[in-house]
Amino acid sequence: MSDQESLSQLLLEKLNLLQSPNEKINSLDFAQENQFEHQKIVGAVKSLQSLGDLIQSNQVESKRFELTDEGEQIVENGSHEFRVWSAIPNDGSILQSDLMKSIPDSNVSKLGFAKAMSNKWIAIDKSSGKPMVKRNLTNVKDEIRVLLKLVQSGAANKLNDSQRNDLKKRKLIQEILEKSYDIQRGQNFQTTIEKPETDLNAEMITRGTWRTKKFKEYNFNAKGIAPDRGHLHPLLKVREQFRQIFLEMGFEEMSTNNFVESSFWCFDTLFVPQKHPARDLQDTFYISDPAECKDIPRDYMERIRSVHENGGDCGSIGYQYEWKESETRKNVLRTHTTAVSARMLYRAAQEFKRSSGASGDDKEFKPLKFFSIDRVFRNETLDATHLAEFSQIEGVVADRNLTLGHLMGMIKAFFEKLGINDIRFKPTYNPYTEPSMEMYSWHSGFGKWVEIGNSGLFRPEMLKPMELPDDINVLGWGLSLERPTMIKYGISNIRDLVGHKIDLQMVYDNPVCILEPRQQQQQQPVTV
Repeated sequence: MSDQESLSQLLLEKLNLLQSPNEKINSLDFAQENQFEHQKIVGAVKSLQSLGDLIQSNQVESKRFELTDEGEQIVENGSHEFRVWSAIPNDGSILQSDLMKSIPDSNVSKLGFAKAMSNKWIAIDKSSGKPMVKRNLTNVKDEIRVLLKLVQSGAANKLNDSQRNDLKKRKLIQEILEKSYDIQRGQNFQTTIEKPETDLNAEMITRGTWRTKKFKEYNFNAKGIAPDRGHLHPLLKVREQFRQIFLEMGFEEMSTNNFVESSFWCFDTLFVPQKHPARDLQDTFYISDPAECKDIPRDYMERIRSVHENGGDCGSIGYQYEWKESETRKNVLRTHTTAVSARMLYRAAQEFKRSSGASGDDKEFKPLKFFSIDRVFRNETLDATHLAEFSQIEGVVADRNLTLGHLMGMIKAFFEKLGINDIRFKPTYNPYTEPSMEMYSWHSGFGKWVEIGNSGLFRPEMLKPMELPDDINVLGWGLSLERPTMIKYGISNIRDLVGHKIDLQMVYDNPVCILEPRQQQQQQPVTV
């Protein structure tokens, strides 16, 4: 007979000794009387419950108080304030600093000193020029220790509410919620345990013993054991949805496997001046080894120099400063994936130039539609909505005679596939786009319009040095991956989504992410 069967039998015999069928046994009391672990008694109760109406049981909850580690130390050594009072000579005084040093634990001495002063057990005399501490009372009662001994002995009910609350506030006691079972005889109570049969075999049929056997009922609603499987992080699920939307719209994914970029591609090609605040150490991570990039196209770099210093042949005056090659060669952790877009556009311009020869703009230009989703890095102050690294989603379209209307239509089509139909545009400034627009969507949870991305037409100062045809315009827009994921999963702190504090159970429990279309809000129409 197993231990659980022995406990079940012992429990039945105890119930059989009760004078009335309505009398009850509490599982916690039964465990303490017989010196068993309560959890084993709970297992025996559940085993008996599975046998039908052998017993009746109801779960009950009870509360008790027990000492914390600090409370147990006070029972052994005395309260903090009593130890401070005891460390002062009976008929004299002691320098405050010496008193604090006399107690090894600094937390005990600091808290005990404050409590002893509050109780007026001690006083400070500064007449000698130094803070001397002396006793105010010749005898004191360590009330805290007395109360904690009552709790330790199981007599916490003798404490009044004020005393209990004070001990809880000082974290000397803690409330424990205990769940137990009240057990009594069932309708078919008996002291012998007869387990129902689970299978009908040939021997039972041959001998006819099946007629007297009790069979366990089949539970057709029981669920099988969930198979072990891997789980996708919410960011990966939402990232895949964005990727599918871009692919449905005919975009080609760019290769983004270079986290380290030169300042040339990350800033200068995007017409970001070399004194721009975004290039400060407070915003950008600079690489020390290797500190500089060597493989920058020389002719392209000279055109970038010209457009920065005097506008080149873009009809612009540039920034009117001395552009430095040493600055553009500095390696950084890329601050945006637009650096990848610049590389792709430059490559496309050079391929078009080689294939078109002298005819130039007369050759048919094949429209380009690129997208990327990958990590970027910024020297941000970490808080609930910012991390030093995050994911950026970017879409780029290049073709002849594209306009702001095309950009707005492309963005609307993109977000409609996400179920976001209420979009507003707000003019803004970007160094590499003109005109530029921020995108806003109405968030019913926040009750306000929230920014969801940025967009614009790339400037001639960026496109002309690449040697793209003059009538080629490039549309671009971008947004983060983390913000829509946090909204979808109801996460208010980004550190609960990314990092060492993430709740893995959240990853296991969440189903495959589906961005369901929202009902159209009764808001104002799209405006610019």
